[in-house]
Amino acid sequence: MKTYQVVGIGNAIVDVISVAEDSFLAKMGIEKGIMQLVEKDRGEVLYAAMNNRVQAPGGSVANTLAGLGNLGLTTAFIGRVHDDALGRFYAEQMAQGGTDFVNPPVVGGELPTSRSMIFVAPDGERSMNTYLGISSELGPDDVSDAVAGQASLLFLEGYLYDKPKGKLAFERAAKLCQQAGGKAGIALSDPFCVDRHRDDFRRLVQDLDYVIGNEHEWSSLYQTDLSSALEQAARDAGMVVCTRSGEEVILLRGDEQAVVPVNRIVPVDATGAGDLFASGFLYGIATGQSLATCGRMGCVAAAEVISHYGARPETDLKALFRQEALI
Repeated sequence: MKTYQVVGIGNAIVDVISVAEDSFLAKMGIEKGIMQLVEKDRGEVLYAAMNNRVQAPGGSVANTLAGLGNLGLTTAFIGRVHDDALGRFYAEQMAQGGTDFVNPPVVGGELPTSRSMIFVAPDGERSMNTYLGISSELGPDDVSDAVAGQASLLFLEGYLYDKPKGKLAFERAAKLCQQAGGKAGIALSDPFCVDRHRDDFRRLVQDLDYVIGNEHEWSSLYQTDLSSALEQAARDAGMVVCTRSGEEVILLRGDEQAVVPVNRIVPVDATGAGDLFASGFLYGIATGQSLATCGRMGCVAAAEVISHYGARPETDLKALFRQEALI
């Protein structure tokens, strides 16, 4: 038995969320619907411009772990925060949500805890402007054998590849997990992240046990149409998951395939949709479900999180799974 059913490694980021009109986004030069990295000065300008800010612990993989904690799995998070107000808030919130925050806040140094200014448009689309701060220093020394080597499933965040030390941390964690008999996988994060690290990600697809991406990310990875990209991915990866927003989810494992339709709903806030899809999918994998059931669990979890503001579930996800006869 492993200590943890799922361990995540990623950027520990405090989400600061505000509602914004399209005209405000245009005025501030914010590209709608994507994640952009910003420097400290730009981050301070955007933070000051936010109205009625709501603060919550975030980061893609950390949101996924919050969903898995909601579902009752044992989880841990490998991340890096500063010993400041936001960092202590982050660590405490993760622990309260049932996830072990295994690295204590860092004392000293100049980089503050990371934060992401998220502007939510009237149509629910979110525009993320992320200042990485101390998360950019996450490195292999932050990955302990006692955590990564004790994971049944390890979930990695593609955004970590934006920093050399993050890449090394990522690869050390995957190696420790797999050598100890666990399964390691990655979320491709976004098409721009794929563009920046295409060669590395193509190699990772071949080395990891599962890879989650949306249709744009898969097409970008192989620089071809979706059908051809998934054919290549199925040859390369142990398991392939492709989400097609509002349409369907395609899951491939060797010769096995499942296509899961999506019940389209109008989002209140699309923040966390992919992260919570991963929660449901990983819960299915951890509990030995079929490919189709794993995909359906992901869709149910994603639908819950886009029905309200914030990137973490507010409802008992397991109860929703029971309503859908998934468990």
